[in-house]
Amino acid sequence: MRASRLLSLLLLLQTRGRMTAPELSAELEVSVRTVYRDVEALSAAGVPVYADRGPAGGYRLLDGYRTKVNGLSSEEASSLFLAALPGPAAELGLAEVAATAELKLLAALPPGPRSQAARMRERFHLDVPGWYRAGDDVPFLSEVSRAVWDQRVLRLRYQRWGPQEVERLVHPYGLVLKGGSWYLAAACGDSVRTYRVSRIIDVDVLDEWFERPADFDLVAFWRRFSVEFAARMYTADAVVRVAPEAVGLFCYTFGDVAGEALRLGVTGDDGWTRVKLPIESLRHARWQLLRLGAAVEVLEPAELRDLMAETVAELSAMYRA
Repeated sequence: MRASRLLSLLLLLQTRGRMTAPELSAELEVSVRTVYRDVEALSAAGVPVYADRGPAGGYRLLDGYRTKVNGLSSEEASSLFLAALPGPAAELGLAEVAATAELKLLAALPPGPRSQAARMRERFHLDVPGWYRAGDDVPFLSEVSRAVWDQRVLRLRYQRWGPQEVERLVHPYGLVLKGGSWYLAAACGDSVRTYRVSRIIDVDVLDEWFERPADFDLVAFWRRFSVEFAARMYTADAVVRVAPEAVGLFCYTFGDVAGEALRLGVTGDDGWTRVKLPIESLRHARWQLLRLGAAVEVLEPAELRDLMAETVAELSAMYRA
């Protein structure tokens, strides 16, 4: 266990350069005191680890030093093939490159890891888009990805929600694949915004180059955006009763918020569960709740209950005619 941790510490310093003891502690999930002991162990083993003092200090390896440890275990090699995404790679224009890299990796592995990696590829497949929908049509993804990589300014003609088209001059920081849809994180003015790549009508990659902020963390940005997006999306609450036989469809229709609502809900003697459900709008909630038919009853707000009754009455009149 310690040998693996020492190797991880060494590879962190090799790939990231100078790191402080608290940073290493967070990465390795050990105490700072353990980091001190591990650094001493590496130094005693002949690894040239140096400590720089001061506010900008930390541990670093002697310039030019590289470890010769580059082998992969069977599990590590297998995980690389499990993480491969041929569909997204093709969308980014990297299908041939990814296939060649996979062949080279297989050829470089010893027989044991190679066999296990091949079995992993044969027996597991990752299909990104959800059921009943194809991935987005993204004709400009290749140009956008090159601009992200080359740090080139983009001029976008973009279809906002509704009929409005806008033109934006942006600094593309990164791309995120979410549920089969690509999103561009890009600076526009003083803020970083997201743009759904499938809604880009036209794109022009300019000759102008921009400086990407060194402290911009794409993963952290996307996590914050996801939380803020959910908070903006759910603008109201509805109180509903859900029949026991409809719990599965209720969760499928409303996603994570349904699971949380059911966890906090109260189940009566008849098996029906009363829950407080976050909703986007009254009309949007109406169409979602209609999927459950008579297995759900709206209690509050009165406006949504009336809207449900009106819709059901219209449907009844249509089918009776």
